[in-house]
Amino acid sequence: MTGGPSIFIGYDAREAEAFNVCRASIRRRLTAPVPIRSLMLSDLRHRGLYRRPTEVRDSRLWDVISDAPMATEFAISRFLTPILAKSGWALFMDCDMLALDNLIRVFDLADPSKAVMCVKHVHEPASGTKMDGQLQTFYRRKNWSSFCLFNCEHPANAALTVDMVNTLPGRDLHAFSWLQDDQIGELDPGWNFLVGHTSRDVQPKMLHWTSGGPWFQEYAEVDFATDWRNERDRAVC
Repeated sequence: MTGGPSIFIGYDAREAEAFNVCRASIRRRLTAPVPIRSLMLSDLRHRGLYRRPTEVRDSRLWDVISDAPMATEFAISRFLTPILAKSGWALFMDCDMLALDNLIRVFDLADPSKAVMCVKHVHEPASGTKMDGQLQTFYRRKNWSSFCLFNCEHPANAALTVDMVNTLPGRDLHAFSWLQDDQIGELDPGWNFLVGHTSRDVQPKMLHWTSGGPWFQEYAEVDFATDWRNERDRAVC
């Protein structure tokens, strides 16, 4: 039996406030009940689902298999989303986001012929660092996986096993390398509006501060910071 929709938000202790505001913004706009779950690395390790070796190098979390830094604790664990959800459509999203629209509308766009649906960014950031001093890494299909719908029951996603998530380099996972190109559907760019990068001609439905958000002091005045602070203030009232 096909399950209902579900939402998973990546959690990183350094961005706990961002996570809470993101979740609140989603809940306030949902017009139907959809479970919202956190993707927490410590929990996934405890359950034996995440076994990748990591190190701390120069105060940064480092993925040994990829030989690359992890900007967030959920850099790789996001690909466990369809395994955790088991059935139906499961939406994964980074925590540095803010919903401006009802996410039920995203699930209404789900195309059963596709294994994954996402905004197909052409994103080549210039800076060598981003939020919290994290290194800006470059890989194919950058930011496609930061907001993506997984069709958990699509036959092609059967290849995305726990073993694959724990052994494949991150750059291959972020490129959806287990899928054929025609199995990746496209969402309107407003659903993953990269603040400071996406054209202002695009109507934002989901803001994404991929280079640093207003919960960090040094990014307090980035574009749309007032929207985030208003949502934060509403959430704590």
